[in-house]
Amino acid sequence: MDDTTFMILGFVVFVISVILISIKQVNQYEKGVKFTLGKYSGLLDPGWRIVIPIFQFYKKIDLRVKAVDVPNQEAITKDNISVSVNAVIYYKVREADRAVLEVEDFYYAISQLAQTTMRNAVGQVELDELLSQRDKVSESIRDIIDRATDPWGIKVDNVELKDVTLPEEMKRVIGKQAEAEREKRAIIIKAEGEVIAADNMAKAARILTGSRGSLHLRTLQSINDISSDKSNTIVFAMPLEILRAFESFGKIPQEPQENNENR
Repeated sequence: MDDTTFMILGFVVFVISVILISIKQVNQYEKGVKFTLGKYSGLLDPGWRIVIPIFQFYKKIDLRVKAVDVPNQEAITKDNISVSVNAVIYYKVREADRAVLEVEDFYYAISQLAQTTMRNAVGQVELDELLSQRDKVSESIRDIIDRATDPWGIKVDNVELKDVTLPEEMKRVIGKQAEAEREKRAIIIKAEGEVIAADNMAKAARILTGSRGSLHLRTLQSINDISSDKSNTIVFAMPLEILRAFESFGKIPQEPQENNENR
């Protein structure tokens, strides 16, 4: 083999090597951002793509949903109570070219933006609202982050507050407040029950006084109920009519005596 043949074979091997090196694979869940001589020249769709060495390079961007765990953030609520809050953010890259061209490191940028936004959002609500309306606070944080990351080609899908930690002193105060609320409801329910019972007793008294002999029957029924008890103490209730009868007996003999004195 002469020198020409070696040169041809060498050139063929070189071309094949360059082609093999130039073939890049972009997965289905990715997008490639290609640069030619340092300038943005387009996107690479999933599959095998040609990227010429030295003259071109590319960067792959994952388009799947990502989760960012926001570490505990110390914040002060609107009513000046110190709390510790952590959250998780779900987002995805919507436009791969803007995620590369508009921000240096969107992973780090979103994490820092989420921490700042969460502290600001917690400072705008009171503690009761933070504990009872987590969804509202989470939606507020999501909306702020989504609008801030829109120029980066990123879509924030959801923000979830994982935990709200209170100081031990505040936990005791909240426990006392909850106990006081329960006692308040118990007293109100008891008072309402007494009002209903008094109303029913008044109705029963009017019915008994309107029927002759009904009070006596009710007394006998009470005595019968007491007799079923095994205790040795029996309380006998005497109707007021009998006492009034005794009072009338005491007044009758006084009238003739008064007449004799007048004579």
